[in-house]
Amino acid sequence: AGLGEFRIRDLNDEINKLLREKGHWEFRIKELGGPDYARIGPKMLDHEGKEVPGNRGYKYFGAAKDLPGVRELFEKEPLPPPRKTRAELMKSIDAEYYGYRDEDDGILEPLEQEHEKKVIAEAVEKWKMEREARLARGEEEEEEEVNIYAVNDDESDEEGGKEKEGEEGQQKFIAHVPVPSQQEIEEALVRRKKMELLQKYASETLMAQSEEAKTLLGL
Repeated sequence: AGLGEFRIRDLNDEINKLLREKGHWEFRIKELGGPDYARIGPKMLDHEGKEVPGNRGYKYFGAAKDLPGVRELFEKEPLPPPRKTRAELMKSIDAEYYGYRDEDDGILEPLEQEHEKKVIAEAVEKWKMEREARLARGEEEEEEEVNIYAVNDDESDEEGGKEKEGEEGQQKFIAHVPVPSQQEIEEALVRRKKMELLQKYASETLMAQSEEAKTLLGL
């Protein structure tokens, strides 16, 4: 370790160069029919070296393994935390997870009301400032008060709406769809009752004859 960083790197490079040359000779000996030293030869020097993960072939020996920048390469990354299964994740999912109990503590609702008042006050203040600015420019016109709940008589007649007035003092309302009368409702109930009785007691032949008679009569 006392040789210095540059000398240690040079020696480590030379060792790797000799190892590659040794491997080429072992392969050539095997090609010529000789023994396979790569398999049966001593490998003590190879075991003393340490390869960087992902960089196969180049090894670091002795003090070279502690050089700056090399030591970090050999540090193992911490294992990732084990992943939870779906069953374990579902154990912690309840009504509170979906926010159904947010107002049970009595804290959220007052905060929301306070924030709502603040937002409304800011909106009103903004509207007043814009109105004053328009008045200053002379762009303000008289605004006609509009009743959003008022119903035009002409529109209600076109839509077939019917106005029903109850007893004195009761609120009037407009029906924008045709409302059947009591007599029409009774006739519909009678027709429905007749059909139920026919389906219950009439035979299929009688029903067919009845339909045929209606067809002949043009009903």
